[in-house]
Amino acid sequence: MPTDVKHLGQTVLVLQGGGALGAYQVGVYQALHEAGIEPDWVIGTSIGAINAALIAGAPPAERMDRLEAFWRRVEHGRLLDAPLPAWAGAAMRNAAAVTAGIPAFFRPIPWAFLSPHAPLGPEEAGYYSVAPLRDTLAELVDLDQLNRGPTRITVGASNVRTSEMRYFDSRDMPLSLDHVLASGALPPAFPAVRIDGELYWDGGILSNTPVEVVFDDNPRRNSLVFAVHIWNPHGPEPTSIWEVMNRQKDVQYSSRAVTQIKRQRQLHRLRHIVAELAALLPEARRREPAVAEMARYGCLTRMHVVRLLAPTLDYEDHAKDIDFSPEGIARRREAGYRHTLETLEQAPWDAPSDPTEGFILHEACGGEMVETQAAAE
Repeated sequence: MPTDVKHLGQTVLVLQGGGALGAYQVGVYQALHEAGIEPDWVIGTSIGAINAALIAGAPPAERMDRLEAFWRRVEHGRLLDAPLPAWAGAAMRNAAAVTAGIPAFFRPIPWAFLSPHAPLGPEEAGYYSVAPLRDTLAELVDLDQLNRGPTRITVGASNVRTSEMRYFDSRDMPLSLDHVLASGALPPAFPAVRIDGELYWDGGILSNTPVEVVFDDNPRRNSLVFAVHIWNPHGPEPTSIWEVMNRQKDVQYSSRAVTQIKRQRQLHRLRHIVAELAALLPEARRREPAVAEMARYGCLTRMHVVRLLAPTLDYEDHAKDIDFSPEGIARRREAGYRHTLETLEQAPWDAPSDPTEGFILHEACGGEMVETQAAAE
């Protein structure tokens, strides 16, 4: 059933990086698409950038077809689905991906495995070539649609030389496949990508959940932001080395999203206060240059941020981000679809909230609302 959210302003979809876990994002988009919610702006890092390009680089009616085609092509390990315990089958598939690559995604660079000191060159220094991924995306992403279509796209990458985050935005410049590949160039697996003379690595190194792009956009706009977290920031205490390795990845790649959100809630609250205080001044005072300059720090925009947290699935371990098995992809996509449908049915953004708040956080895990926060920290 179509869901009306236009009264909330622009709709933004933010997609984390996480390899095979990105199948969850396909299910999220499918649920939004069927509800009649198309993003005005899609932002991604790594696999999130790839999914973002598949969405923005196709007309709305073809987006699901492009996403499904990509994820079918990167399926891996079907022949290893022997009658084995789930953990054993996963281990075999992951080992095959590491040693042989995934035909539509990446392939090993043999000489890279000979010695870590082999002089490969700055644009070849990686264990795997992503030339197959470039070919795959060239068939599925319409660059004219990507740059001139109705959906704005932003992808994040890390500058190798300066250690600074760089966001490439179709609003400001034409994007190419290089920008998408740079966003997913996770070292040391994949080589850096050179853009305008600079080398870039995976944006997830610095910010795997690029929600700050929305909060710092200029000009700011009223927004409904769906931030899809495929690395769950919440988890139990690990009791074994195996569990430690799994939890360590969740902690590392869930990024600084919680800290960023707390900071942005505080900033939005301060912007509202500045705007409200400025409105109390006599008009003559507001026209004074110094006062007008200070008043420009005020902002009355409102942002509803829906954090969709993907729960851990059975038998997942620290190698879950390279589990491109048909079963793993199908389970994650189905989970993302079901959880998003359940969140849309609850429509937490329609609940009453403090009108002085500029930032309202709604957190859902596995389709269940964890909390709604509308008061500044």
